[in-house]
Amino acid sequence: MANVGVLGAGSWGTALSVLLSDNGHQVTVWSIDENEVKMLDEKREHELKLPGVKLPDDMVITGDLESTIKGKDFLVLAVPSPFTRSTAQKMSPFVAEGQIIVDVAKGIEESTLMTLSRQIEQEIPQADVAVLSGPSHAEEVGRRLPTTCVVGAKTRKTAEYLQSMFISNVFRVYTSPDILGIELGGSLKNVIALAAGIADGLGYGDNTKAALITRGIAEIARLGVKMGGKIETFTGLTGIGDLIVTCASVHSRNRKAGYLIGQGMSMQEAMDEVKMVVEGVYSAKAAAKLAQKYEVSMPIVDEVNAVLFEGKSPAEAVNDLMMRESRSENRSLNWEE
Repeated sequence: MANVGVLGAGSWGTALSVLLSDNGHQVTVWSIDENEVKMLDEKREHELKLPGVKLPDDMVITGDLESTIKGKDFLVLAVPSPFTRSTAQKMSPFVAEGQIIVDVAKGIEESTLMTLSRQIEQEIPQADVAVLSGPSHAEEVGRRLPTTCVVGAKTRKTAEYLQSMFISNVFRVYTSPDILGIELGGSLKNVIALAAGIADGLGYGDNTKAALITRGIAEIARLGVKMGGKIETFTGLTGIGDLIVTCASVHSRNRKAGYLIGQGMSMQEAMDEVKMVVEGVYSAKAAAKLAQKYEVSMPIVDEVNAVLFEGKSPAEAVNDLMMRESRSENRSLNWEE
C-alpha cells in the first residue's frame, strides 16, 4: 500500500483518487477551494463535477497543502493546466528530494511554450516528474469502466513503479520514456477537439469528424516529431487514442465548447456554459506559436485560432480548410515512375 497525495479535486483528480483508493492505497486529496473541501468531506461526493461517484470514508480531504505532500510515496498533480505553475510554486517548499510527482493535466503554457512537466521541473527541481495520459474521461474512470493510459517517466524504474500503483482490472497502464510526445499529444488534441465540436455544432456529419481526426493527428505528429517526440507515441493511446475520444465523446468539455461555438456562441459564452476549464482554448495559441517556431504546417490549428480569437465565422473556417491548395496525402510516398 502506498500513501498518496492528490492535488486538485476536480473531476479527474477525484476519479483518480477513487481509483487509487480502490487499489488499496491511502489517499489524501487537497483542494485550494474551501467550499469544495467542505462539500467533499461532508457529502463524500463531488456533486458538481463527478456526481454519483462516492468517496471512501477513509479518504482524507483537506485544504492543507503541506500535510498533503509531506511523507507521501508519490503525488498526483491534477489541477487544470493554467494553474500548474502557480500550484507547483506553492508545493515546492514541501516536496522532498526525489519525491515523485505524476502530472495528469494536459496543456502548454502560452508565454513560455513549455509543457506541464517542464513547468513543474522548473519550479520543483528536486522532484522526479512523470506524466499520466490517454483516452480517459473522468466520468467513465469514476464509474470503473475499462480504460487504458500511459505513464511517461525519465526512468524505467519510476514508470514501472507508477504503473504498479495505478493498474487494476478496470485501468490498464502502459509505460513509455517519451514524456514530450505524450504531453504534446495530450495537449494538442484538445485544439483539434474544439474543431470537431465546431463541425458538430454546424451540423456536419461523420465524414467531417473522420477528416478532422485523421488530418488532426497528422498535424500533431508533424509538430511532435519535429520537436523530438516519437512517431510511435502519436499513433498510440496518448496520440490517436486520446484524440478519438476527445473529438467524439459526450463527456469532452473541448468538444462541447466547440459545439456551442459552432452553434453561434462566442468563446467566452461557450466556456461559461461548460463550467469547467476548456484546456484547448488555453493551448490553441501555444500550438500556433509552436507551429511557427518549428516551421510546421498546422491549418486546423490556425483556423481554430482564427475562430476563437479573430472573429472568423466557423463556416468560413471550414470552407477555407476544404479549399486549401490540392496536395498529396503523404509526401513521403513516391510514385513509381
